[in-house]
Amino acid sequence: MKFFFLFTVLFSAWLNYAQDPNELVQSVRLKLEKVKDYTSDVHIKALVPMIKIDEVDAKVLYKQPNQMKVESKGIAILPKQGLGELNQFLSNEKAYTCALNGSKMIGDVKTAVVSVLPLTENSDVILVKLWIDPVKDLILKSQITSKTNGTLDVNYYYGSQAKYGLPYKMVFTIDVKKFKLPKSVAADLHQHKKKPKTNEGSQTGTIILQFTNYKVNQGISDAVFKSN
Repeated sequence: MKFFFLFTVLFSAWLNYAQDPNELVQSVRLKLEKVKDYTSDVHIKALVPMIKIDEVDAKVLYKQPNQMKVESKGIAILPKQGLGELNQFLSNEKAYTCALNGSKMIGDVKTAVVSVLPLTENSDVILVKLWIDPVKDLILKSQITSKTNGTLDVNYYYGSQAKYGLPYKMVFTIDVKKFKLPKSVAADLHQHKKKPKTNEGSQTGTIILQFTNYKVNQGISDAVFKSN
C-alpha cells in the first residue's frame, strides 16, 4: 500500500514536470516552424450583431517569418492576431515568459492551460492564454488580450494538416466594441445595418474560417507579398 502511494506521488510529480509550460509552448512553436510557407482557400462567415456581412471566399498566402496576404474579390475579415501574428509572437521565445495554469477538458482532450506574458513594455499584446493538447502539441484554444483589439477567443479544429499545426477550421469570438477591422478591408466593407433588436447590447461577434486545399512548403516568391 505504501509502495502504491509512493508510486502515485512520484507519477504525479513526473506528470507535472512533463508539463513544463516553456516546453509545451516550445513544442507547439517547433511544429509551427515546420511550415515555411503555405497557401489555402478559406471560406469566411462573419456574424456581427446589428451588421449584415456576406459570406466570402478568399485565398490566404503565408511565408516565414511574417509575410501574410489575403486575396479576395469580396469582404475578407481575418483577425491577424489569431493567424500570423500569434505565430510570430510565439516564434520569439525571448520575448515572453510562460506559466502553467492547470488543465481543462476541451471535448475529450485534457489540455494544459498556459499563460504567455510578453516581456517588452511596448508590446500591443497584454496576455495570451493557450489551451494546449500536450500529446499532439496543438493549440485547441487561444485567448489573446491586446491594447488595440480587446479580447479575442479562438477555437481550433484539426484534420489532415495537424502535423503542421494548421487547422481546417477556426472560430473567432471578438469584442465588437474594441475590435478594429484592417483598413484595407474596412475600405471595401459593404454592410447593411439591421433594425434594432432586443440583442442590441450584445458585446461579441463570431468569425468562422473554413480552410481547404492547403499547399504546404511548395515555395512562394517574396514578390507575391509586395503591394500592387
